[in-house]
Amino acid sequence: MAGSIRKRPDKGADAFELRVFLGRDANGRVQHRSRLFHGTQRAAERALARLITTQEATPAIVPNEASRAWGPTTTINNAITGWKANGWDDLSPSTTRRYDSIWTTHIKNSIGRRKIASLSPYDVEVYFRSLKNAGLSEASVRQARAMLHRACRLARKWSGNELQNPIADTELPTWKVSDQTNDVRAPSIEEVRSLLISAKRLGARIYAYILLIAATGIRRGEACAIRWGDIDFENEVIQIDESIVMVEGGVLVKGPKSKAGIRRLAVDTATIESLRVLRDQCADLADIAEVALTDLHFVFASDPTEDVPPYPDSMSHAFARIRDDAGVASDVHLHSLRHFHATALDPVISEAQKQARLGWSTVHMARHYTDVIEEEDRRAAEHIGCLLAGKESGEPQTGQVSAPGAA
Repeated sequence: MAGSIRKRPDKGADAFELRVFLGRDANGRVQHRSRLFHGTQRAAERALARLITTQEATPAIVPNEASRAWGPTTTINNAITGWKANGWDDLSPSTTRRYDSIWTTHIKNSIGRRKIASLSPYDVEVYFRSLKNAGLSEASVRQARAMLHRACRLARKWSGNELQNPIADTELPTWKVSDQTNDVRAPSIEEVRSLLISAKRLGARIYAYILLIAATGIRRGEACAIRWGDIDFENEVIQIDESIVMVEGGVLVKGPKSKAGIRRLAVDTATIESLRVLRDQCADLADIAEVALTDLHFVFASDPTEDVPPYPDSMSHAFARIRDDAGVASDVHLHSLRHFHATALDPVISEAQKQARLGWSTVHMARHYTDVIEEEDRRAAEHIGCLLAGKESGEPQTGQVSAPGAA
């Protein structure tokens, strides 16, 4: 086993640092054990020999970053690795993918190598400004800060408060308005109607999917997770309690991030009718395949005879083709329909009910007013249904989408 000696005059005239090579950790990094020795050169050589002999008789246990003791030598990368091993399993797959990308791209080979104990708020703010100068958006730098803050806070806890959190008191640089990325734009009602007309040409499945998102404001993953048993056709209500997320090798059905994501939504008559048409088509295909169409089957599955949910990315790609066919601007995305829904409801229902309908977790108190919520939610559904159909509120719906500009 290799070892080395070097003089340490900063520790005294007779000071030597003894180092013994331990091997490499799981990440391929060289690991050493060091010891400070005071005495003559010859005595230091004898001490090193004893240290090597002792180490050779000890089973080699090379700590990796996740098992490193929490203290002065802990780096940002150690903290993130520890968090990844003890906490990321509780996050959604999409969140962990985003965190891993931020870490690998912006943290791991820069500030990630620094020891937490050596960092000051000034050092961290210099790092944030370097990200900005490299062209990162305000949102990206804000995400990097949030990730560093969480990792250092955990490291402080795991070290028994020996470590401080150098991220806590830091501030982000400011971005000019011209430097900031544009928020998602809510499309106009004319654009949404054009999208629906184009979608209808592609068939009942994609038409009902896009109409449902525009009519309810649900997320694309929530729409993909809807099963036939979630739809109450008689009362025109849909239950939202699951979501589909993309994971490596396929998709995952998961519950909502918070209780606010579980909700029952009133749906307008035209949208319910589009789902009824789709169900009839799926039932016919199931009969041909000699299988039963059950309440557990996914509504928007590409093959209605199999219990496989649709891929959210596939629905987004289909939406992009529909958008191009409709001549709608490219800054309108599938998620823009959620913004359209939120914007269209402003003059119709209370802010609390709008937030409850959209599944935002900041309005828990709104759920205490059950009777009012049901009444407002039905009014919201009817209002959106009339908008999409190009009719005045109160007119009967026929399930047909009028062309833009039509009465």
